[in-house]
Amino acid sequence: MIYRQTALLLVALAVLAALAGLAAGAAAGWAFFAISVSAILAWHVRHLARLERWLADPVPGKVPEGQGIWDEVLAALHRLERDAARREKELGNALAHMRRAVQALPDGVVILDRRNHIEWFNRTAEAQLQLDVRSDLGQNIANLVREPEFIEYLEAARDDAVRITRPGLALSLQLISFGQAQKMLLSRDVTQAERVDTMRRDFVANVSHELRTPLTVLVGFLETIHNLKLDPQRQRDYLGMMQEQASRMQRIIEDLLTLSSLDSAPPATADKRIAVAPLLQRLKADAEALSSGKHTIRTQIESPSDLLGMETELASAFGNLVSNAIRYTPAGGTVTLAWREGEDGARFSVEDTGIGIEAEHIPRLTERFYRVDRSRSRETGGTGLGLAIAKHALARHDATLEVESQPGKGSRFSARFPARRLAAKNLTV
Repeated sequence: MIYRQTALLLVALAVLAALAGLAAGAAAGWAFFAISVSAILAWHVRHLARLERWLADPVPGKVPEGQGIWDEVLAALHRLERDAARREKELGNALAHMRRAVQALPDGVVILDRRNHIEWFNRTAEAQLQLDVRSDLGQNIANLVREPEFIEYLEAARDDAVRITRPGLALSLQLISFGQAQKMLLSRDVTQAERVDTMRRDFVANVSHELRTPLTVLVGFLETIHNLKLDPQRQRDYLGMMQEQASRMQRIIEDLLTLSSLDSAPPATADKRIAVAPLLQRLKADAEALSSGKHTIRTQIESPSDLLGMETELASAFGNLVSNAIRYTPAGGTVTLAWREGEDGARFSVEDTGIGIEAEHIPRLTERFYRVDRSRSRETGGTGLGLAIAKHALARHDATLEVESQPGKGSRFSARFPARRLAAKNLTV
């Protein structure tokens, strides 16, 4: 197009120059042609200079205007510049959207170059790896995450994951190559997963141990009865001890089934009333029967409202707290069952004057089969699951279990209920 227009313009000037030559002489014709071509050249140079200035500093939306054939050229450049600006905006929006998505990930993400220098990281990585966006961009990741396991992993450039530990935190780190020699470091908090795995291993080991002990006794007595001739009294004694161990295994299995049902059950409904005062009186009677007169059992009831929930579950939870207090309080001690209410809810507590619990054991008391003193627990007939059952039953009623204890002075186990789990006696549900 440009070539054709330029050729037509030169042909037109040549024709005009020829006519001028015929009218005023050849010199005049050539002069006219030379002046016209010079004017065209100056016109093109002017547009080229404007274009050169813009290209030296290409301000978006400021492409110079032109005339003639330059109008088409510069208009096309303006369209290209506008399309490029639109694509750049779209890419910028896509990148911002992608970064927001990566920021929302629960895992940490760090982008590294070929030399392991940090190009970008999200907030999760900033918190987990203790990075600072103001000073750590461009730094070598090995200078900031200095655990020996990670340094060795980084140098080996393996594609598996490595685990590092920090105070109260366990991280799984994995390098993934992408793009042109870039790397992405993923960090994942595996603290809770490792804690659960440890609890699972401990639970399997504990339940195996708890069942193995009575089973060993049973097998031993059966072999004795089978292989030896025993007098009737000795046989009755052995059968009695076997019955005791079998009952112990049965209690453990029943408690495990109870825990399993509580784990899978939804929160307890709040459409059934539980009269607190009669419940505490029944608990006191059970405590007196378990104590056989060896302890003083007291109750303190302040303005008892009705409790909303499942009476069987709460009676079992409260009963476990009471039986623990009886078993771990020496003869002559006192066990107090108390119910107190306030603006924020109510509290059922069992306070004893027993042997107490060391502070380091308190956070783990509700773990399954956890025992402060294994030999004493077996002597008192516990399965090691009572507090775990109590905690789960209370959680289904929006309640929490709190433990306060001092060695040699006694303990207090409290179940705190929110106000929404209470109903005044003069109201109906």
